[in-house]
Amino acid sequence: QVQLVESGGGLVQPGGSLRLSCTASGILFSFTAMGWYRQAPGKQRELVATIDRGGSTTYASSVKGRFTISRDNAKNMVYLQMSSLKPEDAAVYLCNAKYTLTASDYWGQGTQVTVSL
Repeated sequence: QVQLVESGGGLVQPGGSLRLSCTASGILFSFTAMGWYRQAPGKQRELVATIDRGGSTTYASSVKGRFTISRDNAKNMVYLQMSSLKPEDAAVYLCNAKYTLTASDYWGQGTQVTVSL
């Protein structure tokens, strides 16, 4: 059974930083493209960043230069380092795994990020 478990969310002041982590299990991690999405109340889920099997990354324009996605294949983990956080970054952040061997899509439960004074 595939499981994605996020951690690292919390309350941070504007301008602050947070590091999100996602641990994957039940999947061949090296065959998986990983991504972070976010969903704020009343808004559609949006792509934040992706990292493919080879380590190539993409970012939403709204986070480029402030967020960094990375992965550790030895630990089956993906990270999202978030800096210069803004109130509009507040959302539930969800980890996504796209398993290339079966074209399957998996989601974590999400971790809440709140950006407020």
